[in-house]
Amino acid sequence: MPVVGGVLSSVAGVHASSASQNCLARNDWICPAYVTSRSSQLVDALGEHLYLTVVSLLLGIVVSIPLAVLAHRFRKARALTVGVTTTLYTVPSIALFFLIIPFLGLTAASVILGLALYSLTILVRNLLVGLDGVDPEVVDAATGMGYSNLKMLWSVELPLALPSAIGGLRVAAVSTVALTTVGAVIGFGGFGNLLVTGVASNFHAQVLTASVICVVLAFAFDLLLLALQRALTPWRRTA
Repeated sequence: MPVVGGVLSSVAGVHASSASQNCLARNDWICPAYVTSRSSQLVDALGEHLYLTVVSLLLGIVVSIPLAVLAHRFRKARALTVGVTTTLYTVPSIALFFLIIPFLGLTAASVILGLALYSLTILVRNLLVGLDGVDPEVVDAATGMGYSNLKMLWSVELPLALPSAIGGLRVAAVSTVALTTVGAVIGFGGFGNLLVTGVASNFHAQVLTASVICVVLAFAFDLLLLALQRALTPWRRTA
């Protein structure tokens, strides 16, 4: 009997494995065999997607801070700064990438610069709202204590503007995760590459898997930045 049971168990295992592989042959939308057989391809796509997203967001942050400070300090620069960043956001993503290609070529840098430019609208506006919302009495008190403009910015204004700034960063991060897939038009799109080839070949499992991972990645970025916001603004938790 133990021998018979072992044989039956082995047959059942082979049948389950065969059924799992059959989902590829049937071109099912949900197919575990696709994930296991293409794991290295998915990991490579994840690495590229994370690289493009994170680097473009960091570049957007580095550029948005001086732009927002300039717009906050000099009212004449506000309309120009907000107007230019808003105009950039209205340009279709594919068109923007192809406008950059003549300068940077068909490289990941073209995608990164395009994504960073798109993020500026959200990052600059939210940081500007945060800076505008700093209580003037707090600024006056810091001025009375002898704070220079630079110390005022880094020690008072930027910390108080953090909630609004990180709120904008959360929106920009989710948006960038989605827009990164468009980079597939020039060969650098992370999961966008899998989406394009999957649609072209009518490969259902690849299309669905890449889409689901993109959604999960967007949620992960949002939760991570929410945790960062709570860690950097303990006074709001107390309130």
